[in-house]
Amino acid sequence: MIGSPDAVVIRVELPAHLRTLARVEREVELDVEGAATQRSVLDALEARYPVLRGTIRDHATQRRRPFLRFFACGEDLSLEPPDAPLPDAVAEGTEPFLVIGAIAGG
Repeated sequence: MIGSPDAVVIRVELPAHLRTLARVEREVELDVEGAATQRSVLDALEARYPVLRGTIRDHATQRRRPFLRFFACGEDLSLEPPDAPLPDAVAEGTEPFLVIGAIAGG
């Protein structure tokens, strides 16, 4: 996907059920304008794959769905503010932003 010269390419890995819904492979590459944040990555993901709108974030509140978690560089970013910068390795495209289906139980 070719975007503007100011866009960065972010790698995103999705859980199986969302890959099936979007009809994509394990990892997708997205052009993200401006700073790489959870919000900018998810906005780009939903723009490219409209079928995913509302599956990762609530339509009205834009909050993460309860049984999904966000990880990058071995860190759980699920509770980070949506506009906090993602780790440099994600912004540089060397590490993926992971959307993981949470598992309940103990």
